[in-house]
Amino acid sequence: MSLKESLIRCNPHFIQNLAVTLFNVYQYKIRHGGSYSNFRKYYQRAESFSQKELEQEINVKKNEFFAYVVNNSRWYQDVKLDDLNQVEILEKEDIINNLDKIKTISESVGIVSLTGGTTGASMKVIYTKKDMQERFAILDHFRAQHGYRLGKKTAWFSGKNLITQRDIEKDICSHYDFVNKIRFYSTFLINEKNFDVYWKSLNEFQPEFLVGFPSSVFEICQIAKSKGLKYTGKIKVFFPTAETVLAEHRQVISEVLGCKLVDQYASSEGAPFILECSAGNLHTHPLTGIFEVVDDDLKPARSGQMLVTSFTTHGTPLIRYQIGDSLTLADPSKQCSCGSIFPFVERIDGRTNDYILSPTHGKVNLGNISNSTKDTKGIVCFQIIQKKIDHIQIYIVINKEFDSVQESNFVSALRERIGDTVQLDINYVDRIEKEKSGKFRIVKNLIGK
Repeated sequence: MSLKESLIRCNPHFIQNLAVTLFNVYQYKIRHGGSYSNFRKYYQRAESFSQKELEQEINVKKNEFFAYVVNNSRWYQDVKLDDLNQVEILEKEDIINNLDKIKTISESVGIVSLTGGTTGASMKVIYTKKDMQERFAILDHFRAQHGYRLGKKTAWFSGKNLITQRDIEKDICSHYDFVNKIRFYSTFLINEKNFDVYWKSLNEFQPEFLVGFPSSVFEICQIAKSKGLKYTGKIKVFFPTAETVLAEHRQVISEVLGCKLVDQYASSEGAPFILECSAGNLHTHPLTGIFEVVDDDLKPARSGQMLVTSFTTHGTPLIRYQIGDSLTLADPSKQCSCGSIFPFVERIDGRTNDYILSPTHGKVNLGNISNSTKDTKGIVCFQIIQKKIDHIQIYIVINKEFDSVQESNFVSALRERIGDTVQLDINYVDRIEKEKSGKFRIVKNLIGK
């Protein structure tokens, strides 16, 4: 927990809400100031660009960004960026160990962003204010296309660690920004024991929109479903952030909350954007940067790990950055029914280590693992940790619907995906710890770590 969060926690809840509100007002003043309005207009116009206009704009943004980087970053001052394929790949460790060489501005004039540390140590990057304003203009334009604007009642599930179990016992599970009408829910304490507090709060608040970690909203909905509950309000859209959206997330959240789920991909480091269109498909936004997809040998591939070059990272340039997520591109000849000329993405596959390695079945991805519970009742959530190729540890939180038959169903489904040679060590627990970021990971592959 940060010192800021610790200090807020020490005050009465009303004062905490006031502090959260004032902090948000200050943040939005920065994000929506300066060039923000111009960027909103620009990205609105970009929706109607012809292919030729789009290519021209991409080249303008790319050339401007590369020229700035070469002239302002010591890390890139002798690097020729005209042939991107020849540029050395940037890794997370490079940024952690060499930030002073990579960055172009100091922390005192920029905006510091810390990554959640899902794949290891948290990492710091520095944005220019203009880049931050552009990124929020892109995001706000995207959400506005689905009816959202700042000031509409929103429930936000993120990694803020301000709520304690003592607060939960007082029926408090969130903080409220009363200017922007946002209720921020703690994701660290969502479990069956605390479910009634969260469920009551959501039903009383009646938000129009949800934003945040899909695993957290899914866990609430999964518990509600097991209790035969359905949300009484009218949530229009859930905008998931920071995690891979699984088919099971869409199904259960839509069933319980009655809302549409509209996905988007970016990152705390400043990756380019992938956005879901009105037809329910994903598109890379080519004006925000370049996505390369490569295989394990770093050769171009249709499905594999991402290398990102982001045009909105002037403060800490990301060029061919190995971000740790994987992506599958659609067939280039395939066109989306929404009519967009932006490149079509088949799916975002999640963290590159979100898979189980099986001696007989090879890599088993996150989506397949999560589907192991499809025909099983009574599993609230589960997590698989793999440290050896022939052994996995499984931690399961269950409810009263779970019995030996359901366990057999789950194990059988899992065996179909990973084979019979992997030893299963099943542990039933009351809760599963979240990551330091507040996110929940179904699969943690720790082989070799």
